[in-house]
Amino acid sequence: MVNAEVFEKHRANNYLRRLADSDLGRHYKAIALEQLDIQPGHTVVDLGCGPGADLRGFVAATGPGGRVVGVDSDAAALTEARSDIRAGEPIELVHGDIHGLDLPDAVADRAHTDRVLQHVADPARVLAEIRRILRPNGIAVLAEPDWDTLVIDHPDIDIARAYTRFVTDVVVRNGQIGRQLPRLAVGCGFHVADVLPITTVFRDVTTADRVLGFERVTDRAVAAGYFTRDAADTWLTHLATEPFFAAATLFVVVAVPNTGTPGVIVGEGRA
Repeated sequence: MVNAEVFEKHRANNYLRRLADSDLGRHYKAIALEQLDIQPGHTVVDLGCGPGADLRGFVAATGPGGRVVGVDSDAAALTEARSDIRAGEPIELVHGDIHGLDLPDAVADRAHTDRVLQHVADPARVLAEIRRILRPNGIAVLAEPDWDTLVIDHPDIDIARAYTRFVTDVVVRNGQIGRQLPRLAVGCGFHVADVLPITTVFRDVTTADRVLGFERVTDRAVAAGYFTRDAADTWLTHLATEPFFAAATLFVVVAVPNTGTPGVIVGEGRA
């Protein structure tokens, strides 16, 4: 039997907050914030802001003369974000669909997404909206995983590959968005100034499970025919009891509006 104390039965209600507060979250969020290069007085739009984990950092960077706008379709997440806003902070929360932002053209100096485009119905449409609201000298920073990069050590490589394939095929709507994002951004009118890969290595199964939800995802994979029940039990028992290793890569894409010169993909510096 799998150790019941290893795997979480249900995704925690505070999952997004917990990830933001983890070493992993702090690391890549710090990189994204640095790449945004927010200046005092800037207007920053956070698309898919959720409970607002990043909003206060944007406020600190843009200062009292700036403006921070968080947009999300989840009313409960916005209520949580609103409860954290301090009096006088220049934060506006908007309940809406990021496929069609209720914002004027060229209103934002900076735009940001964090693991949002992996879930949306039409990433290109969202990117086009970001392009529309950005000023000509604006910057968009987009942090997205590519779930095909998920590798998990197991003696049976076919089982490990089946798990990753199920995550990419079924669990995440746009499971390969990390690799697709530079191409999609160029197609929506951006130069891609840089792509920063951030590979996270997990050596502790409990920590990894908080992000990857092994037992919950495996049960779904069994129901979908990716695993037999016996193979799933063997898989989970090995993860819970043997030395553990997993890794996955998230890409931070830095994009700027294309004003007419050929797009830059990687390695030529910010346009």
